[in-house]
Amino acid sequence: MADTTVSLDLDPFPAVERGSKGSLAADEQALVAALQLGREEAYEELIQRYQHPVYNLVCRLVGPGDDPADVVQEVFLKIFRKVGSFRGESSLKTWIYRIAVNEAHNQRRWFTRHRKREVEIDAPADENRGGRNYGDTLPDPGRSPYEQVLRGETMALIEAALARIKPVFREAVVLRDIEGLTYEEIAEVLRVSIGTVKSRILRGREALRNELESRLVKERPLMWSPRTAEEDGR
Repeated sequence: MADTTVSLDLDPFPAVERGSKGSLAADEQALVAALQLGREEAYEELIQRYQHPVYNLVCRLVGPGDDPADVVQEVFLKIFRKVGSFRGESSLKTWIYRIAVNEAHNQRRWFTRHRKREVEIDAPADENRGGRNYGDTLPDPGRSPYEQVLRGETMALIEAALARIKPVFREAVVLRDIEGLTYEEIAEVLRVSIGTVKSRILRGREALRNELESRLVKERPLMWSPRTAEEDGR
């Protein structure tokens, strides 16, 4: 699976006077400063930038019976609550992804204990909602470029295989091979050493390759070769 890093040409957020934020880019410094000042347009900008990436990440980390929309909502609530204490020791994206991974952990633990969902997305239409069910009121997360390219049978096989490997390996593979984070960024998100990150990525790729090989027909092989840390690069 190739790295799928997408660069969006976003207009910089209007500059705001603020102290240094370490290694943060100028537009991130301005956005964080505006968020900490409680500016409404800053919250809108944050959601516009990160709603889809966070949704796609969460979808690949939670279990099949979980509701990613609920997890994403909780992620942004925690971002809004905690942004006042954000000091820029990591990038804004890394900090947000760390919150998303933690919330996915929490959701998996909750579902393991309860084995049921609090809200049925496809529940019967509710007259109080104007004849619509809960799923009708959720925002459309859209499709990432990765999903557009790999849609169809192969995409379904990969997603199903990802869901079957251990969560600690799935997180590392998704963050590296789908989200395109560096080893250092993944280490910050997962709060583990770079050596542990590399080990999890390689073991996750091997587990994914084994899952796919057991299900793909020989006429349509999917090339998935685990790479060494040196081959993988930065």
